[in-house]
Amino acid sequence: MATLDKTSLKLPKENPGAEDFLPLLGTDYVELYVGNAKQAAYYYMAAWGFQPVAYAGLETGLKDKVSYVVQQDKIRLVLTSPLVPGGEINRHIETHGDGVKVIALWVDDAAKSFRETTQRGAKPYFEPRILEDEHGEVKLSGIHTYGETVHVFVERSAYKGVFMPGYRVWNPFYKPEPTGLKYIDHMVGNVGWNEMNKWCEFYAKVMGFAQLVSFDDKDISTEYTALMSKVMSNGNGRIKFPINEPAEGRKKSQIEEYIDFYHGAGVQHMALATDNIIETVTALRNRGVEFLTVPAAYYEDVLERVGEIDESLEPLKELGILIDRDEEGYLLQIFTKPILDRPTLFIEIIQRKGARSFGKGNFKALFEAIEREQESRGTL
Repeated sequence: MATLDKTSLKLPKENPGAEDFLPLLGTDYVELYVGNAKQAAYYYMAAWGFQPVAYAGLETGLKDKVSYVVQQDKIRLVLTSPLVPGGEINRHIETHGDGVKVIALWVDDAAKSFRETTQRGAKPYFEPRILEDEHGEVKLSGIHTYGETVHVFVERSAYKGVFMPGYRVWNPFYKPEPTGLKYIDHMVGNVGWNEMNKWCEFYAKVMGFAQLVSFDDKDISTEYTALMSKVMSNGNGRIKFPINEPAEGRKKSQIEEYIDFYHGAGVQHMALATDNIIETVTALRNRGVEFLTVPAAYYEDVLERVGEIDESLEPLKELGILIDRDEEGYLLQIFTKPILDRPTLFIEIIQRKGARSFGKGNFKALFEAIEREQESRGTL
């Protein structure tokens, strides 16, 4: 089982505009509140190649909830369900459906991270606390961000056990092969009308982020719909949060559809990186993951637009993988259909070949593909 690298605390500055006063060392885990954690864990293992890591529930002394932890390389998911009626988790699921509750950030000082962010205006989620067992201690603190999403700061340098205190090793017989996913490249939040700048300012003021890139409705629009987006990043570039808001269009945009069904702001998608997108997407498709498709015409002139690439075009075309280039290289990307019954959360697979951008040249083709799905759902 690959673990998060806990050795490199002096990190290069990839985004010089960011203050990096925390600093953030990476994404520690993403926790989703789900209706059935046992079945959700099986889905992420069987379809996505995540490996079983840890478990907390009745057998570990919990009476009100259960959590399964799965991991693939540096991507760690915690899937949590309630065990009793009522309470915050049930209410969250009733309102939003399954969805991301916690984006946990790995830090070297959870108390300092809490102090720095709350002094700058963050609303506390919980004050610094210490969890201990025979394997050491994990220090945690938390703040609120957009919607009901929260950031938990995780300091785990003094812990040698599985995940964190309160969990035990989960070692089932079933351990499917990984699919080549490596780390979280970025996580995208959808917010309401005219809220994008508010939350970009939050990340700048409260967490020291700087804007990496922005897109307006001229960049991200089709005949029918549009949206606005800005990408906020911390100083070392390991944490990138694009923030989307709706823009005026003739029909209902994907951001409006998300907010209607999620009932508020929240995480729209996780972008998971791979070193071989052809192999990864082939494996995922063979396991039942459904991806958006673009018309074959997209590939007729794509190489004229992006230039020479290392990969053969034919398998990219066959799989529906998109290509884009910036001044530093190119990237390959593809997006799933919503992975839940509500048209909310989806996943992007991305392979960067030098590019640091987000596929601006693919926006039109991508958004038209999303609109075709919206039309089939009757929500366009």
